[in-house]
Amino acid sequence: MDANPLNFLVLCAVGAAVFFYVLYGVVRAATRDGIIDATRQAEKAKASGDESELRG
Repeated sequence: MDANPLNFLVLCAVGAAVFFYVLYGVVRAATRDGIIDATRQAEKAKASGDESELRG
């Protein structure tokens, strides 16, 4: 019995798992950076007294 088809399926599953784990990390880091940036921008607008920067 040849295990090549099984090996191929396992390799694809492991590759997909690694890909999605890396993608999850990238999305999570980008979300974190966006929240930090928005918080800094809101604090900067509050400190300068310019509420128009908070609206967009």
